[in-house]
Amino acid sequence: MVAITVIAILSYLVGSIPTSIIVARCRRGIDIRQFGSGNAGGTNVFRVLGWKAGTFVVVADIAKGLAATMLLSRLMYGPIPFENRTPFDDFTLVQIIAGCAAILGHIWTVFAGFRGGKGIATAGGMLIGVAPLEVAVSLGIFGIVLLASHYVSLGSLSAAVAFPLTMFFRENVFMAEIEGYNTLIFFSIAISVLIIFTHRTNIKRLLRGTENKISTVPIFRKK
Repeated sequence: MVAITVIAILSYLVGSIPTSIIVARCRRGIDIRQFGSGNAGGTNVFRVLGWKAGTFVVVADIAKGLAATMLLSRLMYGPIPFENRTPFDDFTLVQIIAGCAAILGHIWTVFAGFRGGKGIATAGGMLIGVAPLEVAVSLGIFGIVLLASHYVSLGSLSAAVAFPLTMFFRENVFMAEIEGYNTLIFFSIAISVLIIFTHRTNIKRLLRGTENKISTVPIFRKK
């Protein structure tokens, strides 16, 4: 029990590293949560500090999810301290626990008053380790929606919905026989619901037509 508890705590702490807040303070001496949308995430950094800083933050946040899933999970030794009733092998289950802890750390960071980002990039990093094909499709959906609308939040929400749908269609329409599908599909739905929940204010702004568009990325600038 000690090993898996340590992995969860370390993963939470890694996820809690407030990348956007650190970058904003180093670049401008500001709290990113007091500017733009008020969110401590890559999208707001894009909006306030530009595409270079925004790209760095997004990549760093993805890396937090990957680090928890692919590195910290390997600290596990011996059998897991409870009966594994899932179709996953023990290591994959530990990866999922570590990844979820990192996502929670990103959203509710202990280093910044439990006010972090929305978790989309960190969740993406975690999911690359357990469902890379579904992540690839979701990223494609994100890119298409972003290019069409210039709303990062809408792209993120679309990707969150696309993730479990892709898994469902692969298993039930294309007969891909995904290992651990009966567990993974519910896990993917839970992750999507969490991401949608953290975007609830964005959804309200989208419905009101007051959501901010990304315009600082070079390909979005008007010539």
